Parts: sequence; structure tokens; C-alpha cells
Amino acid sequence: MNVLALEPWYGGSHRNFLDGLMDHSAHTFHPITMTARFWKWRMQGGAVTMARKALQAVEDGFEPDVIFATDMVHLPAFLALTRPHLSEVPVVAYFHENQLTYPLPEGTERDYTYAYINYQSCLAADHIVFNSQFHYEEFMEALPILLRAFPDYTHLHTVQQIRERSSVLHLGMDLQAHDAYAGEYAPHEWGPGMTPPIVLWNQRWEYDKNPEAFFRIMNRLDDVGATFRLILAGEHFEEQPYEFDRAFERYAERILHYGYAEDFEEYSRLLHRADLVVSTSIHEFFGIAIMEAIYCGCHPLLPNRLSYPELVPESLHRPLLHAPVLYEDEDALFETLFAILKGDERPLPVDTLRSIPEPLDWRQHVADYDALLTDVAERHAKPVAVTT
Repeated sequence: MNVLALEPWYGGSHRNFLDGLMDHSAHTFHPITMTARFWKWRMQGGAVTMARKALQAVEDGFEPDVIFATDMVHLPAFLALTRPHLSEVPVVAYFHENQLTYPLPEGTERDYTYAYINYQSCLAADHIVFNSQFHYEEFMEALPILLRAFPDYTHLHTVQQIRERSSVLHLGMDLQAHDAYAGEYAPHEWGPGMTPPIVLWNQRWEYDKNPEAFFRIMNRLDDVGATFRLILAGEHFEEQPYEFDRAFERYAERILHYGYAEDFEEYSRLLHRADLVVSTSIHEFFGIAIMEAIYCGCHPLLPNRLSYPELVPESLHRPLLHAPVLYEDEDALFETLFAILKGDERPLPVDTLRSIPEPLDWRQHVADYDALLTDVAERHAKPVAVTT
């Protein structure tokens, strides 16, 4: 099939996802993308630019069987601007995140303009896909609350319609790309299994990942004499949380890496060298960084909420003979980390860890995406009139 892919935020995890899908899919993709900046403007005005590019593609001979658009696309605007050329083409809307439940920094108010764009896009799509069950359920719970906030014509009945045309499909990832950098260090260099253990932070340096709680735990461990080293990687921006600066002052000699990894090779090597990866996130639609770390052999310690319980097989939530994976609160996280650092709890074996995210690798997972696109195209294809 021919797939017209719309991504107005072509950067970071969105770019990696689309590139991986196009590289491994059996379908033929024509991507229409925009640079990853000015996210509000992308949602409000990106449809104009993308519609112009889509019409040019059609004029050049590309005939799409299905449209695959992410949550940053204002679908009603795009479809209106491309009629009648694309009016018969079925549409899949893929939600990496949404602007209704995305957590906001303290002291800021939500602009429901963008949440309503997400809602309208759901109405315009033939099928909606969420990247986790948690994401789907959270959005569906919040949507009626959004609609009730308006004075009249709230169309609450559409929530059920959206439910009926929605499904969940976890992200695809190029996990096998990490295999080339496993064990790439000399015996005298720092790496997994050495003393003291290495704790990894590889998530964004932003408020929604809750670095304050992470460093609060590490400080408690340090205060009671637990020994550890740190890798503090992950993307950060101009206004990074002050907790990282304070951590650098306290743990400078024990920090093996501090800051953004400049390329994939460096990033992958850091993941392979760590023993443990910890999440204290207050929100997570999926959890790409954590899944990458687990694949590279890091034993995860994750909150028993958000998307994490569905990404880890239930048999490994609290495995026998090994340290637990999910924790209930900060005290439980502290106790588990302390036990691991002392040697009283054993991390999961590397082979077991790798098996957790392996089904997400594009080489296996792309078949699910191809089947979804084919199914939507076939179920929603408009009948062609036959003349005699």
C-alpha cells in the first residue's frame, strides 16, 4: 500500500519512530514533515503547510491508500484543505501524547485550545491509535471532563464513538541497533557488575520526569552510607531543573557521565555500562528511554503506575530470587535500592532484561503496524462506482 505520513514535529522520539516505521514496513511511505520547534504553531498552523505539500505529492503521482497522522496534526484543517483530492482516503491518527492530560509545570494553566484540536482530530480520523493502554484510558477519562467545561453543544456522545474506533499499539523501537555497543570497554574501565554499582538516569531533564524525587532517594542512600556511582544522561534544555546542578556539586567524583550524549553510539555505550535504571516520573505516556536501558541490561526500578506495569510482563513485577521491578512509593524504592546496593537483592539476569522490550523491536513489531494500516485501508475504503 501507499501511506501518506504526516509529522509536523519531526524530531526526537517522533522522528525515530517514523524513520523506524518507514525503514521496516512492507508499505511504501511518502513522509510530509516539519521541523520540531514551535509546537503550538505546528498544531495550529502546520496543517496549511502539510496540505500544500500533500497536494503537490498527489500532483506528482503519489496515490495514498491510507493517511497516517500523529497527534500534532490538526486533522480537520488538513482534510478540509486537501479536499476533494484526499477525501476518500482513510485516516489513522496516532497519539504519541495528548494536550489534555500532559502534565504542566507548577503555576501554569492549561490552554484547552490544543486539547480540543486533539479531540477534533479524533472525530476526523477513521481510526485512533494510542501508544499505551495507560495513555488511552487516561485520555478517555479526561475527555468528558473537557467537553463538560463548555456551555452547550458539548457532544458528550462522541466520547463513546471515539472509544469504539480506538486501539492500543505500543511504539516500535530499533533496539537491535544497541547490540553493536554491548561490552565495548576494557576490563579496567567502569562498567556493569563492578563495585560500587552504577545507577542510570537517561530521561529528559524536565519536571514531568520528577528528578527531585530521584535525587531525594539518592541523597537518602548516600546519607546511610550506601555506595554507588551515577550516569546522568538524557536530553536537557536551557532551563534545566536545579536538582542536577546540586547533584553535580555533591556527587562530582562519582558521576561518570553528566549531560546529553552527543550521538547514539555514546548513548548506547552509557546504557550498557550501567547496572540500574530508575524512574520517578509523575507522568509517562510510554517510556522509550527506560525500555532502551532495560534492553541494554539495566535492572529497572519503576513506579507501579503509568505505562510501566503494562510494559513489564506480570511474571516479572516481583520475580522470585531477584529484586523487584515495580515499587509503590519512595520508601519502597529506597529500601529496594539499598538492598541491591548492599548485595542483599540481585538484579535480573541480562537475558531476562533483554526479553522485556524485545517484542517492541521493529523487526518483530512492524508486522502489527502493517496489519493495522492494511485493515484500516480495507475497512474504510470508499466503494468505487462501476459503470457498464
